[in-house]
Amino acid sequence: MYRALIVEDDAGIAEAIRRAAGSWDLEVTQAEDLHDVMASFAAVQPHIVLLDISLPFFNGYHWCSEIRRVSNVPILFLSSAADNLNIVMAMNMGADDFIAKPFDLDVLMAKVQALLRRAYDFAASAPVLEHRGALLHTGEQTLTYNGKTVPLTKNEYRILLCLMRGKGTVVSREKLMEQLWQTDAFVDENTLNVNVGRLRKKLDAAGLHDFITTRIGAGYLIG
Repeated sequence: MYRALIVEDDAGIAEAIRRAAGSWDLEVTQAEDLHDVMASFAAVQPHIVLLDISLPFFNGYHWCSEIRRVSNVPILFLSSAADNLNIVMAMNMGADDFIAKPFDLDVLMAKVQALLRRAYDFAASAPVLEHRGALLHTGEQTLTYNGKTVPLTKNEYRILLCLMRGKGTVVSREKLMEQLWQTDAFVDENTLNVNVGRLRKKLDAAGLHDFITTRIGAGYLIG
């Protein structure tokens, strides 16, 4: 099931969208604190964001910009301010589409489904895993951050892939060693330690400080 985050101060609109989304296999969560939308974004980890322009504290353009700093998730603006200037500004800020209020729920859901297909179905064979702005391109087996490529060995890539797939959970040392056991080389705990150490140094040099944390006696966690 896909997850959507709606950033909207009208609870009635948010609830109507949530009800309509249920039949489209879409789980909708309304941002709890409009003063700190990024907290909700981090908690929900949505596949798509529905964003109003007129919001208390900071407008939708601000939050669109903040989201774009860390993610390429599709963003759909919902607003009654649907003049050409606002539409152009929204698209220039990084939005993927714009729908004017009042809107038909079926039309909205059709647009949402189109954005989800474009963003995820076409990339299913080579998805991109994202965390803290770092993008792991599984098709190319490369990592990019702030527009720069971070070089990875095969073992470093396998470790990072396993950790990012298990984001939010502790990945055991045994599971990581299983990932490395895809070559003819013998993999023991010392081999894992060396590879994790080298990977940490590369991430730290790229500006991704404390990206991998250790849980003593348990394993490793993406932080």
